[in-house]
Amino acid sequence: MKWNLRLTAANKGIWKASELQRSLAEHGLVISAGKMSGLWSGQPVSLKLEDLDVICVVLGCEIGDLLIPEPEKVKRPGRLASVQEATTGTTVVPAVVPKRRDGRSLPPM
Repeated sequence: MKWNLRLTAANKGIWKASELQRSLAEHGLVISAGKMSGLWSGQPVSLKLEDLDVICVVLGCEIGDLLIPEPEKVKRPGRLASVQEATTGTTVVPAVVPKRRDGRSLPPM
């Protein structure tokens, strides 16, 4: 997903993070300067759904204006195998590598 807060805010005439921060506070969402900076300048690590509701109300936008899907970035397992199958006529089965649950390494083979 691509975070699109800055462009959405600019389309509504809000050009500074502090302007948006004040508007959000007027609607009951108090955000620290550090978190506001993260929302404004980058991709948020986490965001409550209730906070998204307030942001959408303040900006008069839909969630699709703030979050833009990027399906091309999703890894699709089996795609490489299907491409190879189409070109060579054989199916490639990926190797299974066991892992220990306790974090220790496996003995040499």
